Amino acid sequence: MSLRAPLDLLFLFCCALLTADVLVPEIFGHGKTKDYGLWYWAGQQVLHGGQLYPSDVRAYFEFIYPPLPAILLAIPSWFGKIPLYVVLSVLNAVAWWYTGILSNFMTGSGRRAGPWLEALPAIVTVTFVFDMFDLGQPNLVLLAMMLWGFWCLQHQRSWLAGFIFALATAIKVFPIAVLPYLVWRRKWAAAIATVAFTGILLYVVPAPIRGFERNAAELKTWYQGMVGTSSEKGFGQRDAQNWSWVNQSLIAVTHRLVRPINYNQEDPKKPPRTMNFIDVDYRTANWIVLALSALLGLGFVAVMPSQARRTARSDAEELGILFCLMTVASPLARQYYFMWLFFPMTVLMHRAAFDERANVRLGTWLALGAAGILMLLALPWFPNVLQAWGNNLAATAVLAGSLAWHIRHPPDAAGSTPAAALKAGTS
Repeated sequence: MSLRAPLDLLFLFCCALLTADVLVPEIFGHGKTKDYGLWYWAGQQVLHGGQLYPSDVRAYFEFIYPPLPAILLAIPSWFGKIPLYVVLSVLNAVAWWYTGILSNFMTGSGRRAGPWLEALPAIVTVTFVFDMFDLGQPNLVLLAMMLWGFWCLQHQRSWLAGFIFALATAIKVFPIAVLPYLVWRRKWAAAIATVAFTGILLYVVPAPIRGFERNAAELKTWYQGMVGTSSEKGFGQRDAQNWSWVNQSLIAVTHRLVRPINYNQEDPKKPPRTMNFIDVDYRTANWIVLALSALLGLGFVAVMPSQARRTARSDAEELGILFCLMTVASPLARQYYFMWLFFPMTVLMHRAAFDERANVRLGTWLALGAAGILMLLALPWFPNVLQAWGNNLAATAVLAGSLAWHIRHPPDAAGSTPAAALKAGTS
């Protein structure tokens, strides 16, 4: 019996348990909570022609996503709650499977991972996967989509890649952060397709269902409510979450470090707590965030190999850094957002297993261990202040730094394979 078969059975068993976590409360209990009820409500609003957003942009938005996801949710919602929840669970299971396959395939190591190494990224990120099923969030599906998009890009299917990136953006906006990377790497067809299809998916596709004028008005309301209301109190309709310990984005952690913000504000029962080193105003804090973002962006550009020196290996490491940056660049990065570290960790695990330099293998495993310890600090028995300080943000920095080191210090065999030897789609 091969080792792979037991792992496949373990995967199916885990999917069954996670799906049961979704369906059992709905069938035998008081109904599934978290975001599942909201998805059903949004689908029903589309089916019955109801409003997705309040007319007053200052009012509370129940549904904080663009209209397209609601239309997609309306299809299974027509059959009822349980079919909708089954569809969402199946999507998460399929996304989990293909995330593992694509991640291991795209590491650029030139080696096929054994079954346990192939399964290791899924094992160490299983708590994030649990959040995906339990909360009903689409971040795992978006991760699989983005990996698929880059796989298409590597195989000269630029327009399909652009469509996939656009679809991910139309579902949950933060994947649009891929666009500057496409432009910098001169992936013109993919960049143009991303912009064009994003417009089509946001403005054209919902129009026959919601009406052209109504869809345009809803998009305007959504934009004003989610983007135009940003202030020192919060942004994106979730003020209590924005500056609290649950948000580990670069924006939130920086603001907590430079402004006297109560990181317990999500729970008014807890006493106020601050963690700032200095005390600056909101505008100055935003300038600090902008400066840090610029430094990270410039650092990423500096690490990128020139076109002539690119290899399949360096492309995987570069893409891993991009996924790290996209994760922390999202204004709201709750615990489950760091599911996107699946791919960077997979790349580093391949380096730790297959690099021909023994000291590099050891150092890479140590870096992975350090990142793992940092992420474990988010477990419930550790104080929330550790998340307020950005334990997952720090873990992301460790992974990105390790990938950057690998780009700058390839083994001789990998470093001697120029980009010209790769497929045209990866150049």
